[in-house]
Amino acid sequence: MNFDFSKYFNAGNFERLMWVLLILIVGITIIYLVAFIAKKLLPKSLSQQRKMIIRRLISYSGYILLGFILIAQLDIDPTPFFGAAGVIGLVVGVASQTSIGNIVSGFFLVGEKSFEIGDVIKVGDKAGVVFSIDLLSIKIRTFDNQLLRIPNQSIISTELTNVTRFPIRRLDFNVSVAYKEDLGKVKTLLEEVAKANPLSLDEPEPLIVFKDFGSSGIDILLGIWFEKQNYLKVKNSIFQEIKARFDAEGIEIPFPHVTLYSGEATKPFPVMNTTTGKK
Repeated sequence: MNFDFSKYFNAGNFERLMWVLLILIVGITIIYLVAFIAKKLLPKSLSQQRKMIIRRLISYSGYILLGFILIAQLDIDPTPFFGAAGVIGLVVGVASQTSIGNIVSGFFLVGEKSFEIGDVIKVGDKAGVVFSIDLLSIKIRTFDNQLLRIPNQSIISTELTNVTRFPIRRLDFNVSVAYKEDLGKVKTLLEEVAKANPLSLDEPEPLIVFKDFGSSGIDILLGIWFEKQNYLKVKNSIFQEIKARFDAEGIEIPFPHVTLYSGEATKPFPVMNTTTGKK
């Protein structure tokens, strides 16, 4: 049985194929060019998230339009495709309920605006910078430079903390001092440390709270307000300055002590040095 290749490989079909390739190349180039121009023309006041949504709408719309142009160029009747697409869509919809749930959740996330690209968020025990917000998931760049993908449906049903939503935030330092220390003096020293630090804000003023009588000393909370981009600088500088001031003023930072007793409340258990033979 001879197969007639000339029915398919002829000058007319070759010319049509060349036109399709040309339209495809020009169409993709135009889509990228329009998306690039839109990116440059978008106002800087728009958030990264809104800019990303606009660019994707332009790209998706361009590709859909390009697909219809190619179908028209090939003289293909799209009616059977629509019928097949309906059946395939029904099958895929039943088989991918999780994906549909993630897509719906993605729209809720965009509308709710709990976070945007560039925000630092905490989800459960994970934290990082929002790298991308997609139809099915969000992607977070962790602080050790790993890419973490979390499905949108999980984000909707999980407690989420936006660390950098507001321009200023408070960083809490838990400090402990020995019971023998003058708390008034300690409070004054902490206030001086906070006021002397150039990254600490005067308004709201620093917070100092005597929290607990701990097992080894008195626990104190020092809260420093600062601009969110200075987190690491504030944490390191305040930590070092507290230690330096306490050392300079002779303030003892306690650590756990263990004392053994042999049954009498007032006499400690004698411990013998095996090397020297002395107590």
